[in-house]
Amino acid sequence: MASLMEDLADVLLQEDKQYQELIVLSKEKTDVLVAGNVKRLEEITAMEQEMTDVLHGYEVRRRTILQDMADVLGKSKDDFTIETMIQILESQPKEQSRLISLRDKLHRTLKEMAQLNTQNQALIKQSLEMVEFDLTLFKSLRQAPETANYNKSAYNTGDLLGSSAFDTKQ
Repeated sequence: MASLMEDLADVLLQEDKQYQELIVLSKEKTDVLVAGNVKRLEEITAMEQEMTDVLHGYEVRRRTILQDMADVLGKSKDDFTIETMIQILESQPKEQSRLISLRDKLHRTLKEMAQLNTQNQALIKQSLEMVEFDLTLFKSLRQAPETANYNKSAYNTGDLLGSSAFDTKQ
């Protein structure tokens, strides 16, 4: 059981470290979004994907360790969590406080990561809205204005003026 506790602590530390690296990358992503550097944004997105894959591996490993702990303790695997383990460790305050500390550190890191993600999501949305606005503006500049010609039923015919690049007089 002691080796499982060490494994769990190790995985939690590795997860936190990986999230800290992801936070650094997300802060850079914020600067890149503000600057509009699409090439660097693509590079950061690729690195984020690699880090996410590593984090998924840590999550799988953590779940496996918790399931092994549940087996050793004769508990149900389905609802065995770090919180459950903290409650079980009441008779071992040193181990309990260590696990609480690791959990709280990871929670703080995840909270910071969530805030950065929300901020970056808003920046991306704003950038997309600006691109859409620019495209709409460009499209409207290229379209010739309609005439005010009406047919015999009093409906606008919607005729477009010529879209010649220059006007010549004869």
